[in-house]
Amino acid sequence: MNEIQLHRIDLNLLVTFEALMEESTLIAAADRLAITPSAVSHALGRLRTQLNDPLLVRVGGRMQPSPYALDLIEEVRPVLRSLRRMLAPRHPFDPAISDRVFRIMMPSTPSLVAAILARVWTEAPGVTLEWLNVSTQIYDAVADGLIDVAHVGGALRLPEGLDECEMEPFSWYSFARADHPAVTNWGAEAWARWPHLQVKIATNTLSPVDARKDDPATARRIGAKIGEFSAVGAALAETDLLTTLPAVLMGEQMELHKLCALRPAVTPERFPVRFVWSSRLSRDPGNLWLRTLLIDTYETVQGEANAKVEARVVELLAPPA
Repeated sequence: MNEIQLHRIDLNLLVTFEALMEESTLIAAADRLAITPSAVSHALGRLRTQLNDPLLVRVGGRMQPSPYALDLIEEVRPVLRSLRRMLAPRHPFDPAISDRVFRIMMPSTPSLVAAILARVWTEAPGVTLEWLNVSTQIYDAVADGLIDVAHVGGALRLPEGLDECEMEPFSWYSFARADHPAVTNWGAEAWARWPHLQVKIATNTLSPVDARKDDPATARRIGAKIGEFSAVGAALAETDLLTTLPAVLMGEQMELHKLCALRPAVTPERFPVRFVWSSRLSRDPGNLWLRTLLIDTYETVQGEANAKVEARVVELLAPPA
């Protein structure tokens, strides 16, 4: 017999074959499959032709299997059983009993980390959350399933294979120690005069307050660069450095280090903020639970931080650039 061409085999034919082998009559097999006896007969005929074997022959009112059919059913049963198991409705994800490991990539600011971990601990005490630093390969890592959910900023086009949820835009403020000389004379001149602290994370995205080539008034002098948001508050409290960052990253540090909040002397450019995940995981119950938790917690922390900073902001003494 020539080699079987699998692409020509209809899976339904094997399901019908299994029913016939177990029921032994066309009528019983048809009742089991909820189709007509003629449909069963037609399916058997097609399978006989494709496999070049009689498979089942009517003898005394019942269908008797050929030797090949007896061998074939032993191979077909586990295959169909495996397919039924794989295609069965997925069990819902239960965070209360899960021991799954999730990997997220997003800025690790103290208030955000604490709020997310507290909620995970309450809802899913057996889950492990691995928090990774943002990198230039963030999109590839998410698409490849190495990262479950990532928080990204900037107007870069989202590659194929990723889904997203766009968040409320950042509220940007400039921060300095409370007795910084720039506070009493804040504006474009102070922006250009005093050195700025820049948080440089491992991405290709520019800050929306970086100097613009076509606008000299946006120029600023970078006095220091660091790779962690958590160190910003302490650095500002002990130096004459300024920084301009979203409130969600600085609300807690502003209070802890007694910093002053100012409206930026340079208006930030548009800066979309998104959570992204692999399209392959869009309907995965565990991933859905994780991203819902992250987005809800993030929105809460962001709202609280925006209100906290806005309540203490010192208004501009000079118009923005």
